[in-house]
Amino acid sequence: MTLEPTSAAIIQLAWARHLGLDDDAFATAAERLASSAVDPGDPSNRIIRADDSAKEFVFLRLFGASVLVGPQWAVDAAAGLPDTELAQHVTLLTLTRSHGGHGRGSSALFFADDLPLRQPSEDLTVSQGNPEAIGLESLCPPDDVNEVGLQGLEHRFTIMHPEDEHATPVACGAYSEWESLLANMGVLVAPPWRRRGLGTLAASIAAHEALASGLTLQWKADVSNSGALAMARSLGFATGGLHASVLLG
Repeated sequence: MTLEPTSAAIIQLAWARHLGLDDDAFATAAERLASSAVDPGDPSNRIIRADDSAKEFVFLRLFGASVLVGPQWAVDAAAGLPDTELAQHVTLLTLTRSHGGHGRGSSALFFADDLPLRQPSEDLTVSQGNPEAIGLESLCPPDDVNEVGLQGLEHRFTIMHPEDEHATPVACGAYSEWESLLANMGVLVAPPWRRRGLGTLAASIAAHEALASGLTLQWKADVSNSGALAMARSLGFATGGLHASVLLG
């Protein structure tokens, strides 16, 4: 699905505020690009914010615009590198190695302002309780739990096993409000219940609750997580960019 122009502007505003940029930073960059013959990927056209107190070095590519935020030394080190290199987590690690750069990684960004409504093939029980989400996490590999971060997503919708008298959780779709404009999405499915469409259904439930609250949807997935990338596309999310970052010190 495609995004409405107003939705793209909302997404840009949310990211501008998240990165400490001026609210109109992306609009100004687009105007500058439209009035010149500069290649969109030219490093000279980047939005840059140098902050020597920053504890993180960030590269963002969003709807064709690129952003660098971090200490001046990191911004200077990245100045001549093309977006294709900065989008790779290993590049950021290399640039920041002497300053203790570590962690984070690179994530693909997907967005939606409307999605098809998916109906279950049978009656299901959906819980919004925290114990059920915690119970689901106990059934999943730690790496999956850490990547999704259900405990940081305040609105959770957990699908319970339809035939289990102990009400075992099998999948959870969740979101949190992000910069008061976006719904940052996450989905976790217990390993025995994967590839049955339950993750897609849980994501759809959470997404429509977020849309009903007036939020635009955001889905971040590690570039190496093929399952999460495929789910975002199957749900109808539109590709919007890429976010790469490292922690410093």
